[in-house]
Amino acid sequence: MSDDTPVSVIVDGRRLALRRLDKALYPDTADGPGVTKAGLLDYARRVAPAWLTHLAGRPVTRKRWPDGVLGEVFFEKNLPRGTPDWVPRVTLPAPGSTKERELVTYPVVEDLPTLVWALNLAALELHVPQWTATRDGRAHPPDRLVVDLDPGPGTGLAEVSAVAAWAGARLAADGLRPFPVTSGSKGMQLYAAISGEQDGATVSGYAKRLAEALEREHRGLVVSRMAKDLRPGKVFVDWSQNNPAKTTVCPYSPRGVERPFAAAPRRWDELGDGLRHLTLDEVATRVERDGDLLGGLVGPGPRVPQR
Repeated sequence: MSDDTPVSVIVDGRRLALRRLDKALYPDTADGPGVTKAGLLDYARRVAPAWLTHLAGRPVTRKRWPDGVLGEVFFEKNLPRGTPDWVPRVTLPAPGSTKERELVTYPVVEDLPTLVWALNLAALELHVPQWTATRDGRAHPPDRLVVDLDPGPGTGLAEVSAVAAWAGARLAADGLRPFPVTSGSKGMQLYAAISGEQDGATVSGYAKRLAEALEREHRGLVVSRMAKDLRPGKVFVDWSQNNPAKTTVCPYSPRGVERPFAAAPRRWDELGDGLRHLTLDEVATRVERDGDLLGGLVGPGPRVPQR
C-alpha cells in the first residue's frame, strides 16, 4: 500500500506537500518498467524549461488518474479546493457554454512549483488551447495552428508520417513552419506559429481547407470528415482543434496510456516506417541533449491564407 504521509518540499521557494510518491502511476509491463509519482516529478524537473514554454499564458485543463493509468480518470477545468493561493489562475467563460455568466477558473502553469502542484494531483495530461489569455480574463487570438493526425483502424505511425509530410509541405508552401509532435497516444500533431492577429474562425477555416485539400489529393489514405465509419484504413486530419473552445494535449505532457509515453517533439528526418512513441525518460534525455525542438514555435509567425 502506498504511504499517504505527505513529504514537505521547497520548489523554487514554494512549499508543497507531496503525497504517495511511491504510487505506481504507470505499471511495469513486458515492454519496460513503470513510473511512480516520484518518477513523474523527476521527469517534470528534467523537461520543465521546454514544457513550461508551451504552457505559459494558457489556461490548463487537466486529465487526472488518481490511482494510475489503470484506474479511473476524470477531466478537471476549475481549480480544486485547497489550491495554494500562489498558483497563477485565469477566469474565463466556460467553453461552448450557452449559459450566461458561467465561468471557469483555470490554473496557468508557467513555473516549476505550479507544474509540480498539478502533477502531485496525478494530472498526467495537461491540455491547452491554441491561444493565451491575460490574468484579467481577456483571451487573445490564436498564436499557433495545430493539425491533428489521427490514425484509423488498420493504420499507424507509418501512415501518419506520410500524411504529415504532405500536410507539412502544404503548410510550408503557405509560408508556415510546421513542427511534428508524436502524441504519445496514437498519432501526431503538426504545429505552426501564426501571427496572433486573426480570429479563431479564420484559423479554423484555413485548417479545414487544408484537410479537405489533402483528402481530395490522397483519398486512399486521408479523410477530413469526423464520421468514424470513414476512418478504417485512413488517417483523419482533424482540423477542429483550432476551434477556440477546444484544447490539445500540450507538447511534453505525459499521456494516460499503459506505457509511460509523452507528447514528443520530433525532427522531420525521424518520421517514417520506424517511427514510434517515446517514453518519459527518452523525451527527458532528448531535451537535456538537444534542448526544445519546438523553440521555433514561440513568437509570432505569419498570417494564415484566408482563401
